[in-house]
Amino acid sequence: MGFLNKKKVLIPTLLGGFLFLAVSFQNDFFALAKQIEIFTNVYKTVNQNYVDETNPGNLMDVAIKSMLTELDPYTVYFDEQDVLKFKINNTGEYTGIGAMITRKDDKIIIKEVYQNMPADKAGFKAGDIITQIGDVVLKDFKDDASQLLKGTKNTKIDIVYFRQGIEKKGQIILDEVEIKAVPYFKLLNDKTGYIVLQKFNEKASAETKAALLTLKEQGATKIILDLRDNPGGLLHEAVNICNLFVPKDEIITTTKSQNKIHNHIYKTKNEPVDTEIPLAIIVNDRSASASEIVSGALQDLDRAVIVGNRSFGKGLVQRPFNLTYGTQVKVTISKYYTPSGRCIQATDYSKKDANGKAIKTSEKEFNAFKTKGGRTVYDGGGVLPDVEIADMKKSAISLSIANSDAVFEFATILFYRNPNAKSVTNISDAEYNEFKAYLKKEKVEINTNIDKSLKNLLEAAKKDKIDADLSVEIKQLEAAIEKTKDKELDKNKEEIKRLLLQELLLRYGYKTAFYDYVSSKYSDVIKAQQILNNTTEYNKILKK
Repeated sequence: MGFLNKKKVLIPTLLGGFLFLAVSFQNDFFALAKQIEIFTNVYKTVNQNYVDETNPGNLMDVAIKSMLTELDPYTVYFDEQDVLKFKINNTGEYTGIGAMITRKDDKIIIKEVYQNMPADKAGFKAGDIITQIGDVVLKDFKDDASQLLKGTKNTKIDIVYFRQGIEKKGQIILDEVEIKAVPYFKLLNDKTGYIVLQKFNEKASAETKAALLTLKEQGATKIILDLRDNPGGLLHEAVNICNLFVPKDEIITTTKSQNKIHNHIYKTKNEPVDTEIPLAIIVNDRSASASEIVSGALQDLDRAVIVGNRSFGKGLVQRPFNLTYGTQVKVTISKYYTPSGRCIQATDYSKKDANGKAIKTSEKEFNAFKTKGGRTVYDGGGVLPDVEIADMKKSAISLSIANSDAVFEFATILFYRNPNAKSVTNISDAEYNEFKAYLKKEKVEINTNIDKSLKNLLEAAKKDKIDADLSVEIKQLEAAIEKTKDKELDKNKEEIKRLLLQELLLRYGYKTAFYDYVSSKYSDVIKAQQILNNTTEYNKILKK
């Protein structure tokens, strides 16, 4: 009788649970179906009745992308052409001209030429401005012009371009292009192996492993892994790279989501290359995502000393989902957590300020965690290095200049003063003063923190309708800020000189010349070497 009573209770309870789930599902489905029906009716009505001819494809593209901006910048929709670019980024291989390009107005500007690739073989240089590809004049072509520079191997493409204001004609023969994940590695004089990992594509771990083995064969007794400016990529490649330095079955990262199917524990699967070799990893404010998985995990496992400046703070994982007609949507599906349990996501996209901008987590909200050996580390704002390098941290004024085209354009001017030189070693004070004059002449907009504060003040004054009353004071403030900027340019002269020199090194000697300079002159590389060469200091940092 007791058993029957239990069954009577159990059956209604289960039925009630299933009924709740069914009702919940129906409610969610109804809400979704309702919104889709509303959107479909709006879309159809506008296309049928708008005063001018509409482009249904463009309208839908804008609608989808605008919808996704409400979430985070990493949840994005890819049309067919975007999907192709996404695949190229992950594989590092495509057929094309072998150059970094950017579209500006009705022109294509070559930003960087890759050594021994088609554009390089055809004599093109950074700074060349392409105005016509084949029969297509770019000012009349509004679609993605980069597709005109792709095709089958050995296709010949005629180019009309301008160099230093002079029109020229050239021809590029398309070929297979491979963008290496590891563009540079070298054995430094003190038997330190230096490896630059630029991106986490499908070949990242294989190329890193090959570089590591080669350096060990050459006599490397310690390793620097440079992850500066590495925006990330494939998560499993980050795990595989950690696996080079830590044993099999070690937890590297855990992903967590509201949707439990996206919850995973990622462990190393292979035998390592070397679990004992002293290791330093360099990061900066542009090291993100997979770079932070590697640096955060190896920091938590006390396997590497992290050197540089706080990383970007992207603790979100994306996955592409295939849609119809060759399109995709890349969705943020989960957050990742380092072995100690911390999530280093810096921005909370679910919280917005008065201007609709996502809010960054403040240091007061950071939580403390413990590494495998008991060291204290924190979440919430990227990976904080064990050893910070102050002089490699970008100032507000240099960041603003770096985000403009000023360095690139002035470097082009300097290059063509002596285009046949084999190399460049420095930027003189005279050239730097000329650059400052160039910024004023070209009216390059330099936005510092004080500029942003003034802009907010102006907006508040206009809102309260007192801007006219404050016009004299505002002009005085603007003049004072301009003087302050000039002082800031002088104060950060060496840092800005470094930006110019970096650009010129790429012009004269490609990435090899650039990284030769980095590995011998940059203070974060030098500091990493010093730590690796001092066993006592290395062990003290890692509390061994």
